[in-house]
Amino acid sequence: MGVLPSSPRFDPTRDLPDLTGHVVIVTGGNTGIGYATVRHLARLGAKVYLAARSEEKAQTAIENLLAEGLSPGNGEVLWHHLDLSDPRAAKKSAEEFLSKETRLDVLVNNAAMLPAPYAKTRDGIQDMMMVNHISPFVFTQTLLPLLKQTEEQANADVRVVNLTSDSYKVLPARLQFKTVDDLNRDFAGSLLAPGFMQYAMSKLAGVLFTRELQRRLEEEGTQITVVAVSPGGVNSDNCRQLMVDSHFGLLAKLFFTTPDVGAHNSVFAAASSRIKEDPKLYKGAYLTPVGKVVLPSKQAQSAELAAELWNTTESILEAMGL
Repeated sequence: MGVLPSSPRFDPTRDLPDLTGHVVIVTGGNTGIGYATVRHLARLGAKVYLAARSEEKAQTAIENLLAEGLSPGNGEVLWHHLDLSDPRAAKKSAEEFLSKETRLDVLVNNAAMLPAPYAKTRDGIQDMMMVNHISPFVFTQTLLPLLKQTEEQANADVRVVNLTSDSYKVLPARLQFKTVDDLNRDFAGSLLAPGFMQYAMSKLAGVLFTRELQRRLEEEGTQITVVAVSPGGVNSDNCRQLMVDSHFGLLAKLFFTTPDVGAHNSVFAAASSRIKEDPKLYKGAYLTPVGKVVLPSKQAQSAELAAELWNTTESILEAMGL
């Protein structure tokens, strides 16, 4: 979560290409930035799967999207069930998607859990790390074969977009992800609210996952682009609550932008032709609004820390039989 609003000069309908024939997944698309991301991409002509846990909330969101109109591109929006609270459910969701579609051009990992009282899942993992990192890891990995298959088609431009946040900058230096206990850190005694620190750690995981996934794909010779994006400061319901919980509520009122504009960086990463024209610049990059490549912190650039996180995540999943 950054503190700079997106540039009002960026216009998705003017600055992004037609996406007719493209298939997209946006997780957590029933509200806030995710909802706006779905709307922008559908208006570009894409077939967008709104992935969310609640069918009722998702269908209400789709009804609202249709009422608002999907022109000029007149894409399509469909609900796809996704529960990130359990990686087994996330894997099943991805497998069900593989049975529905023969291509996937863009995956936007937007959904996230915001700070809450410390709790662990039935697998003994801190719930925020489970929802914000481990389950999206499984979901993405299970969809990779279809993403790679799509990338082999003529004129393909396949992308994975991970919504993260500048909140990771508040973390202490020299974190490690060597064990489950490292992922379960409670930040007791922190100057900032422990829940906010846990959230920030999960967002650091998103940046590291982006860089390591991109490295592995390039090692395989796959041309998929993986990008981490910060939406900037967005005055959504969830963000306002997060800022209140972290004692910065006034900032949300004074300086933050709307979810519609907050989604601009996500849709730039998902669709902008500039990324295809200069892939070397954008692969594994961290983008601030709109489309600005910036270097994240030294810790967020650490190849060693990214490998630690990847290996520990795989160990956790292996213990679950995934």
